[in-house]
Amino acid sequence: MCTEPELIQSPLSQAITRDGHTLQVDIFRLEDETDWLLEVVNEDGTYHVWDDRFATDQAALNAVHAAIDEECIGAFLD
Repeated sequence: MCTEPELIQSPLSQAITRDGHTLQVDIFRLEDETDWLLEVVNEDGTYHVWDDRFATDQAALNAVHAAIDEECIGAFLD
């Protein structure tokens, strides 16, 4: 019988608030994988998932901060 691998949530997952808007940043990986995935959820529940995988959870967090700095938080709003 096959069991699903456990989802590992990074302790770096967090809410980021800028310009009165809050984004939920979720960084996670499957227990049997080493690369981290990055997902951002806006206030309306819309998901933005990065195609890239990250070697570390810190690299994923750095990527979302860079995207917000470059594109502003409005890029993640509906």
